[in-house]
Amino acid sequence: MRWACVLLPQLALDAILRRCADPAAPLALLSGTPQRRVLQVLNPAARALGLRPGQSLSAAQALTQDFTTAEYDSAQIERHQRLLAAWAYRFSSQVSLHYPRALLMEVESSLGLFGPWPRFESRLRAELQALGFRHRITLAPNPAAARVLANVHDGLAVADASALHQQLERLPIERLGLAREVANAFARMGLRTLRQVLALPRDSLARRFPAEVLYHLDTLLGVRPLALDCYSPPDRFDERIELNYEVESHQALLFPLRRLTHDLAAYLAGRDSGVQRFVLHLEHRARADSLVPVGLLGAEREATLLFELTRERLERLALPAPVEALRLLAKDLPDFVPPHHSLFDERPQQSLAWEQLRERLRARLGDGAVQGLGARPDHRPELAWQPHSTAKAMSCPPTGPRPGWLLPQPLPLDESPPRLLTGPERIESGWWDGNDLRRDYYLIETRAGQRAWAFRPVGSTGALWLHGWFA
Repeated sequence: MRWACVLLPQLALDAILRRCADPAAPLALLSGTPQRRVLQVLNPAARALGLRPGQSLSAAQALTQDFTTAEYDSAQIERHQRLLAAWAYRFSSQVSLHYPRALLMEVESSLGLFGPWPRFESRLRAELQALGFRHRITLAPNPAAARVLANVHDGLAVADASALHQQLERLPIERLGLAREVANAFARMGLRTLRQVLALPRDSLARRFPAEVLYHLDTLLGVRPLALDCYSPPDRFDERIELNYEVESHQALLFPLRRLTHDLAAYLAGRDSGVQRFVLHLEHRARADSLVPVGLLGAEREATLLFELTRERLERLALPAPVEALRLLAKDLPDFVPPHHSLFDERPQQSLAWEQLRERLRARLGDGAVQGLGARPDHRPELAWQPHSTAKAMSCPPTGPRPGWLLPQPLPLDESPPRLLTGPERIESGWWDGNDLRRDYYLIETRAGQRAWAFRPVGSTGALWLHGWFA
């Protein structure tokens, strides 16, 4: 087996920067008590101003005011790590959150689907960059070694146990994932690398150090397996972005909305599912949330489409109060079936696929403006069709050609006898509910060249009645 480790060294900072319109602006994450606020994490722009981790907020503000602050939120870090685990589940059925700020993925069984490791790694990096997370990736024969190698390397791929042994022996003691007290004890003994530690008698190490030390070293070398709890994605998507200030315009909400919908798309791809209904919550300070429900005719998971549909519905809502946070909740997650495409797409390059056009029309005009049609088990033309709100209800007419435009009420055909193309087709039905009809239908062509559907009552030789037009 081969395991990949995706290390997220700046997860707390990335969780804030990815929702900022200008990620390059100076930013500091704060921790500590209300009486003494301390700079916990800084981005490069904040460090360039002379700020340092551990500095008090008052001292930093005395030095410069040109930076923004946000709260260092451990719960938010955990939520984003789980979001990335859902994303990674798309590539491997064995994903683990065993280590903080890191993802472990078994990739040996995935190489046949995603290609050789260099191509697979490039895809992981591209998607992580699009999601807004900095990362380091390593590959090793066991998960513990992959995690430790990520402390020092980025892009290192170790194929077998022999190469792994050589790489691990060169690692400094303080980067092996040992407890700080153990690493300091090795340093006082003059040991700087793992090679020097492994050269010592094992019995001597067992007497001087806790049993966990030898267990950890054996796990790194692949002698002992590492017990992992594999991640399983939840059955609902629930993400929230708290804004740094109160927002009163739709335009200012689009950037965090785009991030939420892209996160939803990544989560859906990991579960191999789509979304058919979800709700965007706009949170206000002193009143109930404003809700923006989004319903689709079919399951979708394309990020751009989800964003566009939500934006269309959001812009139709008048904001009753400033917005402090956005929350996107999706519970209806049916299986996703990709649409079938021909080998050569004959659509013009700038045109939309029908599914995307349909959903955009519904988002812009309203749910009732675009509907599907379904056939009912009734031969009477007026009752043979009914509107449906889902695309799955679409079906073909039960028998014979039927006009695309059926008139609400039949009209007498005033012109001279038209040309009869086909017919008669007799329809007799409805005796059980009191709406009995007995008609002979014909496909006709008028003098203007239009094709229509007309009938006579059974036994009548009079004029035809127009009931529908063919396209």
